[in-house]
Amino acid sequence: MFRPITEADKALYMKYVDLFYHSDAVEAPVPRANYEVTFNELMRSDDYLKCYIFEHDKTPCGFALLSKTFSQEAGGVSVTIEEIFIEEQYRGKGLATEFFEFLKSLPDAARLRIEVEDDNEGAKRLYERMGFELLPYLQMVIDRCRR
Repeated sequence: MFRPITEADKALYMKYVDLFYHSDAVEAPVPRANYEVTFNELMRSDDYLKCYIFEHDKTPCGFALLSKTFSQEAGGVSVTIEEIFIEEQYRGKGLATEFFEFLKSLPDAARLRIEVEDDNEGAKRLYERMGFELLPYLQMVIDRCRR
């Protein structure tokens, strides 16, 4: 099960984001100040971001952070799963599968995107089972926070 994040979830969000950014799922951590900026934007509106808290038997156990853009290539809104984290003891219980099925049913999402580290074989298998396909090109960025 999952639910939209609320203001009361701030400590929980900060905990899960910190666990995510100190896991093997990412290349490097990001400044904690970025967590605050993101949480504040989540509370301000859902224009760009949306966040869900995962629960198992009403116990919080993870989160997913989504961003959205418009894609001419896809012909509509592109939803990027920026981050998804489920505590290890709750993995394999169908939470991510349920969440991806929900995302695939969103009527306004023309495309779903997700990034994964090349060596994260378990995540890649899950994403492929959910229908994600490898993109045939690299992405490039300029990050102000990493200059």
